[in-house]
Amino acid sequence: MGPLDTFAPGLFAGQTVVVTGGGRGIGRATALGFAALGADVVIASRTEAELDETATDVRALGVSCTPVVTNIRDLDAVDRLRDATGDRVDVLVNNAGGQFLAAPLDISDNGWRSVVDLNLNGTWNVCSRFMPAMVERGSGRIVNVVHAFVGERGSPLFVHSGAARAGVVNMTRSLAPHLEQHGVTVNAVAPGTTVHERAAANYGWTEQEWRDMHPKNRCLDPDDVAAAIVFLASPAGRMCNGTILSIDAAFSQVNWTILDDVLP
Repeated sequence: MGPLDTFAPGLFAGQTVVVTGGGRGIGRATALGFAALGADVVIASRTEAELDETATDVRALGVSCTPVVTNIRDLDAVDRLRDATGDRVDVLVNNAGGQFLAAPLDISDNGWRSVVDLNLNGTWNVCSRFMPAMVERGSGRIVNVVHAFVGERGSPLFVHSGAARAGVVNMTRSLAPHLEQHGVTVNAVAPGTTVHERAAANYGWTEQEWRDMHPKNRCLDPDDVAAAIVFLASPAGRMCNGTILSIDAAFSQVNWTILDDVLP
């Protein structure tokens, strides 16, 4: 049994779910997970080919899928994404983001600003466009995807991304009391190392090389993260608001930053 198999068939039938970064990895698994449970899905990404591939697989599950090429840093593009979703969005998953491995002294001004703009400002851009309709309707679920490096131990491998995603955590907690008054929840999931072939290639590793860096190969699969997102969007998670759900197989409790093994 896989992580997503625990949910009841048809759980999200009749609902519309928007997933940014929906072309691959966690976003793709999340889109397919909601689709398998009956939701119609809107997926956004900057890469049209990946969107089309995921959309084909989503539609094969018998629901609709609308792919929208979107750069979440571009406000006009986010407006187009909102307009493409129709009158109702029940669940918004802010999964789009990214970073690159770098020692702090190797991060350029442009690299810093690009990562912060994508991960923090981009997440806000999408939230700000979709929250008003949820508030007006009196229902909705927002889930922001961050990572395990947002805790008190910092993010030595990703200083830029750690700072940006810690901002997303604070934003999530700050929004929750306001949205709670209108029947809307906003939570975040903080996954540990989530391994799939395309993500490994971004760092110049094979999938197995990446897994071998971790004790007992206890890395997450995209479906593990998708299941946590589905939980927070489901009736079982209805009283979670402002929660940061850590799913990292105790990764954040051990010595994760052996810098010489990772950074050049």
